[in-house]
Amino acid sequence: MVGRLKSGLIGEMSAEFLGTMILILFGCGVVAQVVAGGALTTPPGGLGNHDSIAWAWGIGVIMGVYVAARLSGAHLNPAVTVALATFKGFPWRKVAPYVVAQTLGAFVAALIVRWNYTDALAKADPGHTIKTQGVFSTLPANGNPNLPVHEWGAFRDQIIGTAILLLLIMAITDLLNTPPGANLAPFIIGLVVVGIGMAWGTLAGYAINPARDFGPRLASFLTGYGGAWRDQYGNFYFWVPIIGPLIGGVLGAGIYKLFIGRFLPTAEPEPAGRVPVPED
Repeated sequence: MVGRLKSGLIGEMSAEFLGTMILILFGCGVVAQVVAGGALTTPPGGLGNHDSIAWAWGIGVIMGVYVAARLSGAHLNPAVTVALATFKGFPWRKVAPYVVAQTLGAFVAALIVRWNYTDALAKADPGHTIKTQGVFSTLPANGNPNLPVHEWGAFRDQIIGTAILLLLIMAITDLLNTPPGANLAPFIIGLVVVGIGMAWGTLAGYAINPARDFGPRLASFLTGYGGAWRDQYGNFYFWVPIIGPLIGGVLGAGIYKLFIGRFLPTAEPEPAGRVPVPED
């Protein structure tokens, strides 16, 4: 270790703020490019697609984790923080400060995206309606009224998607299992998010992160999106990507502990390739 780590709770919150901000700059930024920028091309939709969105969100996770991991562990997600407090001994007294820092980081990043894409959003959607609301926050069926997904279907989807995320995060970061070496865990976790986006993105936009959704939703509401709290059916929707991921995160982490964690050895195994040395 170089010097003494000057962290403490303020340093940890700073890391969570900046790491989550990086995540949202990539995530909301790519959706703005695809939704707003793509609507202005001829033919429409020429600046990306769902795959580019999934990959950019994954890259955002990777970079955010590399930014924050040393100081805070790079949760970047209230669902991760609550699950780690429930099953991994993370102090409950730090949960609220982490969640505040994560949400503020997402909020600030969304404001930056909103500012940068002001002209494109105004041209593509002058009324700042649900047509471009998805740049900032999620909606059932990504705002498509022709796909019959409502709050409870999206709620179920968010529980399942976040359960998958936390199950895999627990597996990837468990030193008693077979974690990736050479500091590759952030890269692998980023791939998990890409995979979830590609496999579980249709029904609710795979928020799988309350801060990722609430912070940008609030930013969009304060900058002209008056309908930000509702879905395309006029129903209050903002609670779905908050409550669903919190439940799903605890569920996924619990499944890992039940099926894998409790059967692992209690001492950290020898690194792969090392010849065991007999004790005297």
